[in-house]
Amino acid sequence: MKLTVKGITDEREQWTQKGFVLPDYDIGEVVKTTDAAPEWIHFGAGNIFRGYIACLADELIGRGELKSGIIAADSFDTEPIEKIYRPFDNLALLVGLRARGDRYLRVIGSIGKACAAVGEGFEQLKKAAQADSLKMISFTITEKGYATKDINGGVFPAVSADIEAGPEGALSTALGKVAALLFERFNAGGKPLALVSMDNCSQNGEKLRQGIMFMVSGWEQNGKVKAGFKEYVSSKVSFPWSMIDKITPRPDPKISEELTALGIEDMQPIVTSRKTFIAPFVNAEMPQYLVIEDDFPNGRPPLEKVGVYLTDRETVNCAEKMKVMTCLNPLHTALAVFGCLLGFNKISDEMNDPDLKELVYRLGYKEGLPVVVDPGIIRPEDFLKEVLTERLPNANLPDTPQRIATDTSQKLAIRFGETVKAYNEKGEAGSLELIPLVIAAWLRYLTAIDDEGKPMERSADPMLDEMDRHINPDWFAGKAPFGAKDREEVRAVLTNAELFGTDLVSAGLADKVIEYFTAMLDHPGAVRGTLHKALA
Repeated sequence: MKLTVKGITDEREQWTQKGFVLPDYDIGEVVKTTDAAPEWIHFGAGNIFRGYIACLADELIGRGELKSGIIAADSFDTEPIEKIYRPFDNLALLVGLRARGDRYLRVIGSIGKACAAVGEGFEQLKKAAQADSLKMISFTITEKGYATKDINGGVFPAVSADIEAGPEGALSTALGKVAALLFERFNAGGKPLALVSMDNCSQNGEKLRQGIMFMVSGWEQNGKVKAGFKEYVSSKVSFPWSMIDKITPRPDPKISEELTALGIEDMQPIVTSRKTFIAPFVNAEMPQYLVIEDDFPNGRPPLEKVGVYLTDRETVNCAEKMKVMTCLNPLHTALAVFGCLLGFNKISDEMNDPDLKELVYRLGYKEGLPVVVDPGIIRPEDFLKEVLTERLPNANLPDTPQRIATDTSQKLAIRFGETVKAYNEKGEAGSLELIPLVIAAWLRYLTAIDDEGKPMERSADPMLDEMDRHINPDWFAGKAPFGAKDREEVRAVLTNAELFGTDLVSAGLADKVIEYFTAMLDHPGAVRGTLHKALA
């Protein structure tokens, strides 16, 4: 059995007998319509796109509500397009991992074209950007894809280079390439468009808007664009906010083996040279949420017909705060840093550890839930209960603390800083105990020494080099003294509102963080001991 259009057509009965849901529409016609009248481009051709967003389009096409497919684009890593999309005719295979152990198997045929945003692929994207039919460009490029400056306020070299190059130059950033597509659209008549961030970060639409406008303003100042372009982007391009939620771990080799045993060929995962973990299949949990601000000036697909909440910005903001700042993401980060330090390789296993389970229950119910604003469309108490009792303990979901620990520095400000601010506004920040504990654990994680005193590989993070200038691994077990001067250096780090979302010294939490951190450095086993004592 081959995961190709011919394969699922010629062997349709064999696929369906083995439990796969297949596209019941003409994929060839969808491809033709996508080319002739594109409606939707998506940047970030990874797992959550294929396992969730493309699946929504697949349902709409199957119902006759959408005629063209999504154009999948990737500006960061071109290998998935070459190795995972093209050999499989842009089909994706979703393996839904239910907590009870059974699988939901579905072939997704809604990706009408896949383009690496370089060379010929970028020219194809420019052509699509000019089309009056185009309604939206959406994104799952991670929060760092929108960043223009480093933590010290310096413009990233790649961003500076793109500003200098202009829209017709050699561009390397997603922001530069998307701004160049907007310039193509402006020159083709200036039809409106929605740029929709679906990334898992706070106020994602605003982050995208700021990044695009930074690039556009730089081009205008450098005389790289025609007069009126910045005004076009400001007035005719919308940047809706959204909240997305579906856990899509790296592809599990065990799932690959299961699919191979079913007779499907070439299901092996790959790791690209840019460390993208991807496979012809996506393994994902079944619960999923997508809430989008309904601001689409050139129209949109009827996403509400496939379970997406279309609403106003305030409701999106409340839903996003519920998830990202209190009821899921902070719990994930807590499990990530402690899990790495304590030698865990699976999130669900951590939920069988009494200390870690107690940590996330208290973090959610005691420190998070009291400052949640009910979005009205999803009940926070129900959402948190599902997270703690069904989603995180799902043993069939191959998610790891090492994956969640990726880019932690980019997440702390939102996952914890906003909650600290909410308590600070009430004059109650000093009552927080678990957020300081988790931040201390992250500092301890940065030493790259686990709780047994063994070397530990850290997950990728753009701030590792910067933090290595402040955190000395020799502090562990007294190899080098953690003296008064060192404490003051750590305290200075804790004042960084860019990193933590607020000045933790001013919030009155720095002493707690340093106390926990010092305790975790003391000896092998001190992370576990400090965690257990904090929960006593």
